[in-house]
Amino acid sequence: MNPNDNQPIPSDYLNQIAVKPPKKENFLQKQPILFGGIAAVVILIALMILGSIPSSPKPSGQLAARLVATNDVVEDAAPKIKSTQLRALNSDLKSRLTDIIRDIEAPLLEEKLSISKLDKKIILAESNTKMLATLEDARLNGTYDRTYAREMAYKLDTILTLMRQIYNDTNNKDLKTFTNDKIKNLEPIQKQFADFNAANS
Repeated sequence: MNPNDNQPIPSDYLNQIAVKPPKKENFLQKQPILFGGIAAVVILIALMILGSIPSSPKPSGQLAARLVATNDVVEDAAPKIKSTQLRALNSDLKSRLTDIIRDIEAPLLEEKLSISKLDKKIILAESNTKMLATLEDARLNGTYDRTYAREMAYKLDTILTLMRQIYNDTNNKDLKTFTNDKIKNLEPIQKQFADFNAANS
């Protein structure tokens, strides 16, 4: 018989030899890397979404692209115009647009834009493809002069509207002076195109 067999068993003996249940760990403490990774992915997705939202183009860039596109239409129209009065008006507009395009370069530089390096999306948005198609149809139907006067009156009106918007919204002093001067320069010729269209409708 073993001498230890007669010794009383301590009351907490079973608790001492029992397998202790694992400590319940807080899930957040156990998985810090997982939550860090999830947070990083959420931040990356948010940044990608913000980056994919197209930034609206600067109105001054839109104006420059619209002026260049309009100048191209004016040049294209020159040999197609039959009316002497409209031909003289178109020549005057060509001269004014050449000056305006030259003069806009300095205020654009202050906005970190260049008329020769405008965003292709802006150039595409301001292209006159539809207007040129309308004018070609008019040429084929023998109504080119009247249609050209109407289309150009409208196009000049959109330029003037954009110039007024820029004048009201910009803090760029040079751009404000530029738009104010050019509005005064373009308003009379826009009216002449509108009047020519009205007289020949």
